[in-house]
Amino acid sequence: MKRIITFGTFDIFHIGHINILKRARKLGDELIVGVSSDELNLSKKNRYPVYCQEDRMEIISSLKFVTHVFLEESLELKLEYIKKYKADVLVMGDDWEGRFDWVKHECEVVYLTRTPSISTTEIIEIVRKI
Repeated sequence: MKRIITFGTFDIFHIGHINILKRARKLGDELIVGVSSDELNLSKKNRYPVYCQEDRMEIISSLKFVTHVFLEESLELKLEYIKKYKADVLVMGDDWEGRFDWVKHECEVVYLTRTPSISTTEIIEIVRKI
């Protein structure tokens, strides 16, 4: 059995999220998703998500191709999460290209191309202008 792990905020859920999660799942038998906590998002992006962590976790766990969801509380714990969930492959968007190569001694690392012309940040900016 091949376990895939990925991480993200998944705020203002959109087609780009669906695309990357479906493609990640195709790489293995199980897809384990770490959803960034509200506090982690604040430290990464200098803002809280629009949707709280419980709601974002509920959205991701409702997807039929996601096997398990957990709360990611620190970027520095990636390796511990990989070990805890016995992941064979870490999947990240290509905007993180090379930034997680340091875990290659524990699992394969794959960077998937993001869906062009869509991001949560762009959606938030468009809504603010309306």
